[in-house]
Amino acid sequence: MEKELFNSYINQVKSYPLLTAEEEIELAKRSESGDKNAEKKLVQSNLRLVISAAKKYNSFKISFMDLIQEGNIGLITAASRYRASFNTRFSTYAYLWITQAILRYVRNKHNIITIPYRKEALLRRIKNAREVLLEKNCREPYVEEMATYLGVMPDEINEALTYSYTVSSLDCPVGDSSAATISDLIPDETLTPEEYVLAEESRKEVANLLNELPHMEKEVLYYRYNFNYDEKNKTLRQVGEMLGVSSETVRQMEIRAILRLRAAIKQKKNATA
Repeated sequence: MEKELFNSYINQVKSYPLLTAEEEIELAKRSESGDKNAEKKLVQSNLRLVISAAKKYNSFKISFMDLIQEGNIGLITAASRYRASFNTRFSTYAYLWITQAILRYVRNKHNIITIPYRKEALLRRIKNAREVLLEKNCREPYVEEMATYLGVMPDEINEALTYSYTVSSLDCPVGDSSAATISDLIPDETLTPEEYVLAEESRKEVANLLNELPHMEKEVLYYRYNFNYDEKNKTLRQVGEMLGVSSETVRQMEIRAILRLRAAIKQKKNATA
């Protein structure tokens, strides 16, 4: 049933033409003057954007059409607030409002981070207690005051507060006037093409040096320093059991192997100097 409804909705959305930047500015100016038809056209021409945003949150056990509906509410809000003086495409401005509306709905219907039910219930009680005490005392309440109000120990309040969280879209701007978003602040830890090539060359060089070692010493280094890319490095005892020797023998072979590698590297540097 929902699939048929979605297909029907898609066909309707496709009937609305996309807007150029100039058309958006013109509609924004008309909307500022109170033209509701201009505001409506801004919304209709950007319904595809809502569908695109809703797809990112479709993994939750929530109706996809409900997500779209909530996103449309955000889109309508954006259209009512958009101004030609913003000097940005409407889709860029509206996307934040759309994702905010969808995220709020998702959080109300389904916790993104699952916490124990009793903790979640206590958090709701803490929130209510805070609001009551804040209104009563005209300041943020202390943990002890909320504990007394709820009839629980302060430690229970502190523990429950560690379960509290907020959800923000990675597309949310940082600061009121900043064009940067949260995702812009996440460091890119992937290697550049140059760094990748250098890393590959280093791996090949190490592999060549290891191949020059005696077989047992090579095996020891492979297991001790995870050259086989296992879950974690093997201990001296584990390597000894695998090779059929004592832990002390493994330790001595590891030392000899490292010394051989250092000598080989030094010799190679002197040869290229």
